[in-house]
Amino acid sequence: MGFDVDPDAYDRFMGRFSAPLADEVVATLGVGPTDAVLDVGCGPGALTSRLVGRAGRVAAVDPAEPFVAAVRTRLPDVDVRRAGAQDLPFDDGTFDVSVAQLVVHFLPDPVAGLREMRRVTRTGGTVAVCVWDHAARGPLAAFWRAVRDLDPASPGEDLLPGVRRGHLARLCRDAGLAVDDDGEATVSLRFDAFADWWEPFTLGVGPAGDHVAGLDAAGQARLRDRCAQVLGPPPFTVDATAWVVRAHV
Repeated sequence: MGFDVDPDAYDRFMGRFSAPLADEVVATLGVGPTDAVLDVGCGPGALTSRLVGRAGRVAAVDPAEPFVAAVRTRLPDVDVRRAGAQDLPFDDGTFDVSVAQLVVHFLPDPVAGLREMRRVTRTGGTVAVCVWDHAARGPLAAFWRAVRDLDPASPGEDLLPGVRRGHLARLCRDAGLAVDDDGEATVSLRFDAFADWWEPFTLGVGPAGDHVAGLDAAGQARLRDRCAQVLGPPPFTVDATAWVVRAHV
């Protein structure tokens, strides 16, 4: 899956949505200056950067070396390590808050990853996770609609774990967490030109980037044209909704 990519490519593709989403997620956490916080699957650091200055100590992990290197450069005071969510390199109960933004649905074993987040969080501490509502209202809804208009057999992202209503909270409970809030957050982006929306899909990021990369030039042109029809003439606004679950250990 296309996440071992240049951090700037990720920023241009998903970062344009994940950055404002990070503001919404942090607002739900109540992080204070004495808290130790872990960002699991930090990517290039959209959420991590919002935690710096709010928490007393911030650590972050990601399995992709380009992302780890980017966060080390961008946020030198953060303890950044290369690691996956299912094998976190920290002792039990190290953190007051552990958070994963747009990560759980891509884990090979989401419940195992959530259990690891629970393990490194102190008793009474917070575990918070969010994923896009790829079943209906995620930022890629128009893209995958256009894909399936042309290829109804395409798998899309709507069957990934946690992306359907209530499923993310169920995964948390399966991991032994006590769910406090099962809500949602929506961010909106305006695009003044279709090319501004389309071009990041050609950068090979995530399942959508993999899909585009697997098409020949004619196939890409057909998909681009169909996306333009689905979105309508610019300027247009894309509303993106994520499920946000806050739980405690």
